[in-house]
Amino acid sequence: MVAAVAAALVATVTPMGAGPLAGSAAAATGTGPVAAPLFDRTQDGGTVRVNVVTDQRSTLASVAEAGQTLVSYDVLPMTTLRVDQAGLETLNTTPGVLSVTVDEVALPTLDESTVRTGVDRTVAAGKTGAGAAVAVLDTGVAVNHPFLSGRVKAQACFSDNDPVAGTSSLCPDGSPEQQGPGSADVESGPCAAGDVNCSHGTHVAGIAAGNGAGLTGAPRHGVAPGADIVAIQVFSKFETEAFCGVDSAPCLGSYTSSQIKALEQVLSLKNSGMNIAAVNMSLGGQTTAVACDQDIRKPVIDALRSAGVATVIAAGNNGATNAVSNPGCISSAITVGSTTDEDQLSTFSNRGPLLDLLAPGTTIVSSVPGGLYAPKNGTSMAAPHVAGAFAVLKQAYPTLTVDQLEAKLEADGTPITYTGATTPRLQLDRTLLPSTPKPAVPGDMTGDGKPDMVAIEDTGKLWLYPGLGNGGLGARILIGSGGWSGASVTHRGDWTGDRKEDVVAIVGGELWVYPNRGDGTLGARLKLATLNTSTRVTAPGDVNNDGHPDLLTTYDEGLTLYTGTSGAVPAVSRPTFVGWGSWSSMHLSSAGDADKDGTMDLLGRDPRDGELWLFSGQGGGMFHPGALVEYGRGYFTANRPLVTAAADADLNGVADSWATTNTGTLLFYKGGNNIHGPIDGPSVEVGNGGWQTIKSIS
Repeated sequence: MVAAVAAALVATVTPMGAGPLAGSAAAATGTGPVAAPLFDRTQDGGTVRVNVVTDQRSTLASVAEAGQTLVSYDVLPMTTLRVDQAGLETLNTTPGVLSVTVDEVALPTLDESTVRTGVDRTVAAGKTGAGAAVAVLDTGVAVNHPFLSGRVKAQACFSDNDPVAGTSSLCPDGSPEQQGPGSADVESGPCAAGDVNCSHGTHVAGIAAGNGAGLTGAPRHGVAPGADIVAIQVFSKFETEAFCGVDSAPCLGSYTSSQIKALEQVLSLKNSGMNIAAVNMSLGGQTTAVACDQDIRKPVIDALRSAGVATVIAAGNNGATNAVSNPGCISSAITVGSTTDEDQLSTFSNRGPLLDLLAPGTTIVSSVPGGLYAPKNGTSMAAPHVAGAFAVLKQAYPTLTVDQLEAKLEADGTPITYTGATTPRLQLDRTLLPSTPKPAVPGDMTGDGKPDMVAIEDTGKLWLYPGLGNGGLGARILIGSGGWSGASVTHRGDWTGDRKEDVVAIVGGELWVYPNRGDGTLGARLKLATLNTSTRVTAPGDVNNDGHPDLLTTYDEGLTLYTGTSGAVPAVSRPTFVGWGSWSSMHLSSAGDADKDGTMDLLGRDPRDGELWLFSGQGGGMFHPGALVEYGRGYFTANRPLVTAAADADLNGVADSWATTNTGTLLFYKGGNNIHGPIDGPSVEVGNGGWQTIKSIS
């Protein structure tokens, strides 16, 4: 394994130039292993802290002459030096030097979250991570905290003393490297002095593996309450305002070199027989929109992955829409973004294609030093949910590889769709307890994961048309034998808390929920409210982002929001008017998040002039009157097509629409970036007759 790490490091960092050059020439052209910006940083006589990677460890002796050695490594062919410009020129011409990079500095970036991710169910089933361990590379841990139950089984500290940079060690004994009992304990040494806040690592460790059984005022548990903890301090104290900001010194920062030393330590512990399932790194530096596989941390992360240890890294808190912080940009790491308790992306979370998983990270209560508990926000809080999940999976599937375990988590996660990507949110009970039902797919009445259609015939019968997953519909099923001719019907949202889509209808002026049994048949109805008989209803989904389905009704030119509460006894709140105008003339249906901006949208047909519109949701139940997309004028008049929108009828990730014609056929319109109406998009005939008898579709 040691040889593999060294070889991977050599393969990852290749020389910038094709051969040795004179130092001054290399500096001028920017060729050679030292990049030109490093020469710029030292041109006025200053020094720079750099990580130097060589082709083999025997080369390190000659490299050491270039500057002051700050950090040495046990197995990697690299060293960390402080060098001036002359030292850079020496490194640029020394045979065997492959890479010279700045030793960058990273910054430190619960009960409701364990319910949301299914952890309460997995713990109740005995899936606690017992026998496995999570390594927390952070600001150290309060090792005697009751929530961590004496399960900190190994400790180390890699925290640099560098007077030139204005940094000092946070190791309890003040040295740059300390190992053994007490070496990562934040309740002794410099962290205990209180001039820097070292609570971050204790909070992270509690989320991953805390256990509150028998404790007063504690969260019930973290994700893997039976797992052990390896606590490694990788942060240093920075004393300068140049680094910390005005009036913010001292503060914390973690050198890349300290992180690599810690990753080496985890690999050594793993090779010595400790069953470490995951490393958690809730820290980050600059953001990037592309993979950073040239990062010198990648080889040891790769080696850990090959040894069965997942490296889980926080995505960062910059709110970037298509980027993550390094080292989360390393492709072999597992990068985690943050969601709220309502399954919305946390506004601060970085996101995009480089993200692997999501987990709750907003207002997470966990342990902090002093035997206390406190809430914190950040992708730092999301990542340990996933690190703890790997410990639980290691207990359940001890022979599976990291690749296989990651694939399970991603396949079983709850998909969260946002602009530019869809990322699975951790749902551990679905991975470990096969009987756990998946959440309702919008529009799916039969439990097969494909959106369906519900329609009222002019004879008063209610029909279910099962979706085929390609826009087509199967043979219809009678689910209401009569009395529906004057009803307004919609189906969207789990109103009864059983993860099945239900039917909502206004019948005779009464608003009802008809529980779905999971096969398309309906149970005994439950009354929600009394409404005017002329009111129409639609259920666009969770329009106010509170985690429950909602209703919109149109009456007397107004649009009204009823906020839903799901569960065994569903209810709606008092109505809130959210729009005035010509809403009573509109025939509305849910459009899902048609424009991919994170809010629910509406598709509306105005039969007076035949217009078809997309109303873009603005959050909080509002639909901005200026944010309209017109799909057709004059085509959708009264007695012409009925139009509805399925969230994703052909399962390609974007919303689609169905429409009838006055000749009795049914057309399917495949969605693009927005829903395409029958005028704008190509159509496919999926029903060739009889649809002129249908009064409404949903």
